[in-house]
Amino acid sequence: MSATTVLAADSGFLRVFDDDLRPLLIEAIWETLELVGVTLLIGGLLGLVIGVVLYATSPGNLWSNTWIFNGLNVVVNIIRPIPFIIFITAIAPLTKAVMGTRIGTEAAIFPMTLMAMVVIGRVVEQSLVSVDPGVVEAARAAGASRLRTLVTIVVPEGFAPLVLGYTFIFVAIVDMSAMAGYVGGGGLGDFAFQYGYQQFDWKLTVVVIALLVILVQVGQYFGNWLARRARHR
Repeated sequence: MSATTVLAADSGFLRVFDDDLRPLLIEAIWETLELVGVTLLIGGLLGLVIGVVLYATSPGNLWSNTWIFNGLNVVVNIIRPIPFIIFITAIAPLTKAVMGTRIGTEAAIFPMTLMAMVVIGRVVEQSLVSVDPGVVEAARAAGASRLRTLVTIVVPEGFAPLVLGYTFIFVAIVDMSAMAGYVGGGGLGDFAFQYGYQQFDWKLTVVVIALLVILVQVGQYFGNWLARRARHR
């Protein structure tokens, strides 16, 4: 192979692979997008509910309830600090029972969603706590119900911090999707492990890292843009 051919082959990301690996890489990209997208959607919605309940039932708040708040708080504090690679293996029997398998993209989504909704729940709670209590008190004094105060005052006031929080979680979910590959979860992590790490192919590993960085940068840019729009409003 001539020097010109080598340079041409190295000029694009996908050209460092042979024809057999390119379809696998493309499939891995789509699997990563599925892992991240589904986890962010389901985990984001469930986490929003958990966070709102934590905020509303905290001592002295709209629906102050010690039992509910302490129960959720304990669950979040137990699960949140566990490294994801340990968490995904620890709940493998539960994943098997719910999903019917421990391996594959669909199976990886289950533990990713559980971890994401717990972390998002805490992020949502912290974002809502940052809302000025005076605004809440003014709404209540004006006759607004607790539900209306929560939905029309607290959540909109905390929207910009919420967007930044979800952006942070998006990056964490991308990271989780890569780790899920080490236990057969599919995606770019699985691809890099099988065809990069195990076969000592550093070029392939670098390409996968670059793709993950690009994905994170796109999500971060969009999140920052949306947060700026929310602050200006």
